[in-house]
Amino acid sequence: MASPLLSRVSISNATAGNTISFSSSVSNGLLWRRSAAFPDKSRRKVSTVQAKIREIFMPALSSTMTEGKIVSWIKSEGDVLSKGESVVVVESDKADMDVETFYDGILAAIVVGDGEVAPVGAPIGLLAETEEEIAEAKAKASKSGSSAPPPPPPPAPAAASASPAAPAVAPAKSAASAPVPDGPKKIVATPFAKKLAKQHKVDIGSVVGTGPFGRITPADVEAAAGISPSKSTGVNEVSPVAAAPAPVAAAAPKAAASPAPPPIPGSTVVPFTTMQAAVSKNMVESLSVPTFRVGYPVLTDKLDALYEKVKPKGVTMTALLAKAAAMALAQHPVVNASCKDGKSFTYNSSINIAVAVAINGGLITPVLQDADKLDLYLLSQKWKELVEKARAKQLQAHEYNSGTFTLSNLGMFGVDRFDAILPPGQGAIMAVGASKPTVVTDKDGFFSVKSKMLVNVTADHRIIYGADLAAFLQTFAKIVENPESLTL
Repeated sequence: MASPLLSRVSISNATAGNTISFSSSVSNGLLWRRSAAFPDKSRRKVSTVQAKIREIFMPALSSTMTEGKIVSWIKSEGDVLSKGESVVVVESDKADMDVETFYDGILAAIVVGDGEVAPVGAPIGLLAETEEEIAEAKAKASKSGSSAPPPPPPPAPAAASASPAAPAVAPAKSAASAPVPDGPKKIVATPFAKKLAKQHKVDIGSVVGTGPFGRITPADVEAAAGISPSKSTGVNEVSPVAAAPAPVAAAAPKAAASPAPPPIPGSTVVPFTTMQAAVSKNMVESLSVPTFRVGYPVLTDKLDALYEKVKPKGVTMTALLAKAAAMALAQHPVVNASCKDGKSFTYNSSINIAVAVAINGGLITPVLQDADKLDLYLLSQKWKELVEKARAKQLQAHEYNSGTFTLSNLGMFGVDRFDAILPPGQGAIMAVGASKPTVVTDKDGFFSVKSKMLVNVTADHRIIYGADLAAFLQTFAKIVENPESLTL
């Protein structure tokens, strides 16, 4: 930190009529000298005064959030803040949320500006207790900002010296040792990096961070453990000398095997938004789950008639389908279960129906919690509130990540049938197609025209089998074809 901030405090003794002065320091804590005028026991009456500059960290607004984007700062540098007051708006992977301060003080410096991205746990602002500390906080912020850029240069020498591995390692050691004297010795690492360090028995205190402000990333831990990371660029520089040649040699043929296609003339590259990046990550994770799909036809004449009756009361078709699915899940709890570790599955005590909603720039799944226990009208009201919050990007984390079963309805767009991708952490998802007039035959062979829709369910085959899903779909069809129970 910068030079210590000293504040002088005088304490008077009513009996002796003397005074004693002492000073407090930001970096060294309480510094004081004993006065001959005071006996030793008087020291117990002296209060400790210590000035502090606190960091405002990027919070983890959801269990899947690894970084956040600053939408806007509500407060400006120099503003006086009170505990619990909103300071900044952060865009997480699914919503925009106000971040509050946990302390009283002055917003001395903004480290991460509007529109910029920072990993979870990284400092985004500095909070000072007094006006005298503002200059020191600004100096600390500028020092942190100046220490962040150095990591990018090392890849250039590594690319230039492809044959000798030793020269590529030497600059890395000098670059790695440079940030050590700059800042405090506090270890800052991502939660996943700490988990990896524990798994591979790596002393995280000995790992040099290459992330913003010296933050330790998972790639840093993998390099320290001698594990080949998913992205080899930038990691070879901090790997041991003995292990360096192997990753470099392996990276060359891999890069040659899959060269990046040249850009199409006139094309524009648009980076993912935070929400789109989260959706992309979830879709890639879903590929590791063995799934299967089962389709089932459902007659909807009676459901359509019920909808016409309850529509004036604010009931939506989404609420009707969610209620029917919840009632069917109550009879088939295995379809409401989930498998997260590949070794066991969990029977969820609550039936929380997540419904896919397309919003500007992404996709989100607001959750109707305990859908089987709510009546149809309360469920519809709750759904409308969730949709409004979703479109305003104001959903809380538990309102979009607590689903146990997902419903995706493209029937409103006239889509006959489609397959949905299973969300990570759930056992099944139902894709609902449009209800259209169809010629059907009864048991006596007579023809008639009835409304029919097709539903396709994608399920995790590790915990749900074909017979389980078929039985669930039969129950769902019976509820929809005889919907009187939905209004009870």
